[in-house]
Amino acid sequence: MSRHLDLIRRSALPSHQMMTAAKGALHLPAEEMVEILVYLAENNKIFGEQARITLAGWDESGAKKIALNPSTAKDVLDYWISPKNLRAALFPLLLENPSVSVNKISHIGATLKGEWIDTMLASSRVRASHIILREMSTNKELSGVQTTRLQELITGKPAAASVQTTPQTAATAPSSEKPSVAHASSTEPRTSTSGSERTPSAPSRDHDASDPETENAVAVFMKEHAAEIAAEGDKPFDPLGGVHEEAPAAEPEVATAAVAAAGASKSAAAVKAAPKKITNPQDEQRGSVLQKIAKLDIKGRIQLAMKGTKEERSILVRDGTKIVALAVLDSPKITDGEVEKFASQKNVLEAVLRAIPMKRRFAKNYAVVRNLVFNPRTPLDVALGLMKNLLVQDLKNLSGNKEVPDTIRKLALRMFKQKLESSAKN
Repeated sequence: MSRHLDLIRRSALPSHQMMTAAKGALHLPAEEMVEILVYLAENNKIFGEQARITLAGWDESGAKKIALNPSTAKDVLDYWISPKNLRAALFPLLLENPSVSVNKISHIGATLKGEWIDTMLASSRVRASHIILREMSTNKELSGVQTTRLQELITGKPAAASVQTTPQTAATAPSSEKPSVAHASSTEPRTSTSGSERTPSAPSRDHDASDPETENAVAVFMKEHAAEIAAEGDKPFDPLGGVHEEAPAAEPEVATAAVAAAGASKSAAAVKAAPKKITNPQDEQRGSVLQKIAKLDIKGRIQLAMKGTKEERSILVRDGTKIVALAVLDSPKITDGEVEKFASQKNVLEAVLRAIPMKRRFAKNYAVVRNLVFNPRTPLDVALGLMKNLLVQDLKNLSGNKEVPDTIRKLALRMFKQKLESSAKN
């Protein structure tokens, strides 16, 4: 135990030095400073919050070295691998660190979800441990593809779902064959509910003839995610927030009810008296798009996400099936303006918000970065990593935004003051 940590544990330091410690400003080696911060964060009611903020914003490269080092204090490793303190950049390193116990990893594997589970399944240490894998298999938050991968690792045999192929994968068809969405001009609407060629009768506007770039992008996406697509089975379209957020309101059948009640003799007068409802063409069009999407299986929705219109992408990005929502971001047709909107939405999967800044084109767009940080649904570690790019005024506004987590607000205030001081010195 270092001398400074011993003094802090005995409350032998004056308050101003305790605050300096909570800000990570003591002149100590990084490993020792982080150990002190973890102690304060976990045990000190006065300076603990400041210590947590400091740890959340700790330099990533330095933190990686500490997370990977087997000699790092157990308290530090336990703090960073706790579900409430996870950071995407450190998690893979912590999983491989032999000083992090198998029991600790098994415990979080049974409770985490989403991308954290994907990271665990990519870990060589996790894949080699049947104890961890068996514990993870009890996790009720696993997706279909994650369950499949786990079973493959536990049994050592490929799951049947991961090797099945279907003739409906239009992306892998010869280029001379038109994609399924191009056949939407049929006069006879298709009502089947299986297969990606289930398309509504209304013709699509801008993807009747897909360009080679888009066709290639679809083929690549389908190939790279074949196992995940197969494991998801035939999940129906189930948008986050429900269809009611996008579908137009149904017309009340007041006139019809009146006819039934008044009888045939009064029906004509009732219909004449009823004012004609003015419908919004955009609402009707959106309702038609929703009906079209609802008839598609996962492969059909992926193709539409990458080949379709702006309107169709705005709906499919809310798809509850992750692979479909992520396909929207891979569309060659998507614009920066669309992504700016997606980055601010609360009715999209966290996986979408996490994937946006991983694409360099979007990460360079300031409006996208700002919207992600201000979005309370953005994963904490993603928002923390992007905050350093915000301008002074946005940091000030963020510090007063009560929708985002306390950690974000307090770190924004700290960074705002630091930038003000820096500009004043210059």
